[in-house]
Amino acid sequence: MVDDRYCIDILTQICTVNRSLQEVVLGLLHNRVRHCVTDTARADKAQREAKLDELASLYAAYFACDRSSDW
Repeated sequence: MVDDRYCIDILTQICTVNRSLQEVVLGLLHNRVRHCVTDTARADKAQREAKLDELASLYAAYFACDRSSDW
């Protein structure tokens, strides 16, 4: 027990918050990809490469963050 609460209740609440935050992150990534794809289609080669690098960095940061939460 933690502060008169069952550990399972606290873990359930933490998992719920984590799922909610993951939904926010996925929404942000989805919107960013949508804008990047549109912008990249209109860009020259150097701008396309920069956008692709940016997207790769976003996904690398997300997956690094996602992996750090494993128990």
